[in-house]
Amino acid sequence: MNFDISLLEKCKNNSATIGIVGLGYVGLPLAQRFIASGFKVVGFDIDQSKVGMLTKGETYIQHIPSNIIKEMLKEGFCATSNFAQIKEIDAIIICVPTPLNKYREPDLSYVISTIDAILPYLQKGQLLSLESTTYPGTTDEEVVTRIEKAGFKVGHDYFVVYSPEREDPGNKDFEGKSIPKIIGGYTDKCLELGLAVYNKAISRMIPVSSTRAAEMTKLLENIHRSVNIGLANEMKIVADKMGLDIYEIISAAASKPFGFTPYYPGPGVGGHCIPIDPFYLTWKAREFGIRTRFIELAGEINNSMPQYFVNQIALVLNSNGKSIKGSKILVLGIAYKKNVDDARESPSIFMMDLLKEQGAIISYSDPFFPKFPQMREHKYNLEAVVLNETTIQSFDCVVIATDHDQFDYNLIRKHAKIIIDTRGVLHKLGLTSVTK
Repeated sequence: MNFDISLLEKCKNNSATIGIVGLGYVGLPLAQRFIASGFKVVGFDIDQSKVGMLTKGETYIQHIPSNIIKEMLKEGFCATSNFAQIKEIDAIIICVPTPLNKYREPDLSYVISTIDAILPYLQKGQLLSLESTTYPGTTDEEVVTRIEKAGFKVGHDYFVVYSPEREDPGNKDFEGKSIPKIIGGYTDKCLELGLAVYNKAISRMIPVSSTRAAEMTKLLENIHRSVNIGLANEMKIVADKMGLDIYEIISAAASKPFGFTPYYPGPGVGGHCIPIDPFYLTWKAREFGIRTRFIELAGEINNSMPQYFVNQIALVLNSNGKSIKGSKILVLGIAYKKNVDDARESPSIFMMDLLKEQGAIISYSDPFFPKFPQMREHKYNLEAVVLNETTIQSFDCVVIATDHDQFDYNLIRKHAKIIIDTRGVLHKLGLTSVTK
């Protein structure tokens, strides 16, 4: 049987069934795109609460509202935790987390446990795509190896590609379908089938020579951002010491029509990509006797920014006759970036931890988190403060940690006793920070 022709035909006539494993910030939007492209989609997740919500037409991701979930269900989407249904799938796409462990080394346990869970149900002729960000060699060494040990010959009767996600939650300028997508195949035949699967859901595919090249491409994208944010953060520290406004300087530099791309400082980096992905390459590079000094230095600078702003808070409070201990401090925004409901690795929360350690009385406000989310490493039994004249005036210091558009910055500027603006949002709005 010529398995690859069968899958090619199914992709051409939209009769292929797509299985997406991991229904988080990457997997669920991807399921939506495949459904919109006319494919039947089955979503897999070990979190039964997510499966239950989706089955009832409810959402847990802010930018994918419940009405979208209900439309997906009408189009035949179903969510399940039963991996036996993998038998019925033509193309399996894995979108599970790849965090770091406590030693800042790659933790592939989610990827490996997923592969092990689906292995008994794999069928000849299927395509498997890994989208989780990881170091070069993961697809070949961890995924292909396990599939071939199960009795398949990858490139002949089973097909494997690596195609990293490029989601940017909260960015309304780029919609998932229109973002070019990288893909690398274990063999040429794998690549051909991978392109056939993705082509209708993604407007432009960028094929590269191998799965390793695709894995390295994703890491370069995120390292590029990490290094440039690190530079912007270091420039802010220098500018602050010199009494200069870094935002004025960046704005002026950005007027150059070539050779300069503006990056902006902040309280650190958050989310699942920038704080984590660069260290996947750092770890893998050691295997080749290479120390990635640039990457590590950028990580050190970015990770130091929560402490830098806590020090700034201490200095300003001290100049007003107060210490951090006993001061009431309101942190605005606990999401890792503006206009999203994702607090993973958020520098805002690391600032909260540092302030709490020094005896501050901490509160927060965030339109995306009415209650502080359950997190393994950060424990707060708090509800979001409603911002008004009275509540703002009741705090000794207000810290703009995440610059959500929903905040009324004129109200905050008018009534706050002290503002620490970690994002430069007041400068962008033509307002000034205040220390009364």
